[in-house]
Amino acid sequence: MRDPYEVLGVPRTASQDDVKKAFRKLAKKLHPDANKSDAKAAVKFAELNAAYEILGEEEKRKAFDRGEIDAEGKPRFRGFEGAHPGGFEGFETFTWGPEGVRRSGGGMGGFSGIDDILKNMFGEAGRGQRPDFGAQFEDFAPRTRGQDIAAQITITLAEAAKGGARRVHLPNGKEIEVKIPSGLTDGQQIRLKGQGYSAGRGPAGDALITVNIAPHPYFKPEGANLRVEVPVALYEAVLGAKVRVPTLDGAVDLAIPPGTSAGRTFRLKGKGLPGKSGRGDLFASVRIVLPEQKDSELEELMRKRRDERPYDPRKDMK
Repeated sequence: MRDPYEVLGVPRTASQDDVKKAFRKLAKKLHPDANKSDAKAAVKFAELNAAYEILGEEEKRKAFDRGEIDAEGKPRFRGFEGAHPGGFEGFETFTWGPEGVRRSGGGMGGFSGIDDILKNMFGEAGRGQRPDFGAQFEDFAPRTRGQDIAAQITITLAEAAKGGARRVHLPNGKEIEVKIPSGLTDGQQIRLKGQGYSAGRGPAGDALITVNIAPHPYFKPEGANLRVEVPVALYEAVLGAKVRVPTLDGAVDLAIPPGTSAGRTFRLKGKGLPGKSGRGDLFASVRIVLPEQKDSELEELMRKRRDERPYDPRKDMK
């Protein structure tokens, strides 16, 4: 993955607030819902969210800047502390038991060598002439299972709701397609049998794919439900209006009744995420937005209203 600073387009000296602003700006630009004709939109958006997962959290960002984690949030390998100054020269071990003799590795600095080890185990027959263990060496070795491997993918909220597929690069060099079932939650794992490290004669381990759901520019998940803020003009709140509300299935019309206060919440049934007991709902909360430019007429109207018909919206808080 690319450097998260490069993905977000911010310098390393950028403040956390600047990082957040850059993410929001790019999230609106790159969101798959706004780029339906771009087949790579979901990949770009996932890369953006993965970068923000690193830089958006101050501790993770510090760890990345110190080189402790990579651009995917994985710990960087720093070697073995206290290792022999000359480094490892490999090692070789033998285990004797009912399953026969098992040999692994290949010599280690400070050890007397494989021939001396064999001599200690089997006498002079071990030096220069290793015993012939016959079929016992191969046929009776236990069939151990390969090691599991872990990987992560970041998907969009729409992919979590509807499912899909993603190509994933695994640490063992494999590139596989992961099918994403609908209804996944953040942090859930997908197990792919036999895609882990091989074990020679035994079965391969599994790949455990942890699924992260990228933050959405509009929706906030709460279990199977979603929440969204709907900006409305002052005159729409006072007089009533029909406003367009985004959903995962496309925008719908919502009737705002006259005299609607900021914070009033409307329920759109079945417009949430798939859940165990059915599809959740979308809760749309009204946020009244005043004009960006100074409006002298509106100010005069509000002064007149204040002087002629004052009211106290905080009377219940006294």
